[in-house]
Amino acid sequence: MGTPGTYTVHRCFNARVNERQQLDVLRVFCAADGRHGSALSVVRDPRPYRDPASRRALAGGSGGDTVFVDDPERGVLDLHAPGARLPFAPHALVGAAWLLDLEELNPPAGTVWTRGDGEFTWITVRAAWASPYTLEWYASPAEVDALPVPPPGGTPRYAWAWEDERAGRIRARAFPGAEASGAPGLTAVPEPDGTGTGIEDEAGGGGALLLTDRLGRALNITQGRGSQILTAPGPDGEVEIGGRVRLISQARLLTPVPPPAPVPARRLSVADALRLMT
Repeated sequence: MGTPGTYTVHRCFNARVNERQQLDVLRVFCAADGRHGSALSVVRDPRPYRDPASRRALAGGSGGDTVFVDDPERGVLDLHAPGARLPFAPHALVGAAWLLDLEELNPPAGTVWTRGDGEFTWITVRAAWASPYTLEWYASPAEVDALPVPPPGGTPRYAWAWEDERAGRIRARAFPGAEASGAPGLTAVPEPDGTGTGIEDEAGGGGALLLTDRLGRALNITQGRGSQILTAPGPDGEVEIGGRVRLISQARLLTPVPPPAPVPARRLSVADALRLMT
């Protein structure tokens, strides 16, 4: 759990918005001491980044998922992972809900209701929106911890075991496999033998949604290196998912420079062509 008081958890919507073109960097689904969680960047005023190319360029260098707030009053969001545009990403929506302090968000997947209880920020979503994972049940948390990180490719897997079944406490790890190019919150993990690098999802939230929907009960999940994800099933395939959000930094964005306009080709006269040939 770490040393209490070592990490400070901020309430971002009480912080001063000091630049119109501002990038807020968050960590979502943090542990109680503020560590771990998945990285998220939020652009509150994306007007300089309206074209898809500039958004892809910014998201590609963010080190995690990026949310562009296209309408801060209605919560209209454009979600990007490095190299992919996303209809839905649980940890991105939890982070945006905490940052914007809205009751409703509107990502491409559909309307998302939000709430906060002081420590945790919650969203209500449909489990069917989550990327598919194969749920793998292990006999003990130690077996989950001992799993090697697979290289990119293959079937996305969500490995889990009960820590305390009566209390709903679970140990889990997520391996996105073939979904790695567009999955949120990924961590590159060197293999112990030095043969390569595997991919693990620290705390994206998709596997937690599917597991909650499958088990039909509230869960307290410790995922990855120690991120905490809380869930509760609802009616008609809905799941409420929540966690802590920590503000890491705020920075001013530079206005993207548009590419130069193409120079129209000039048709040469016969005389010009003859001069070039001499």
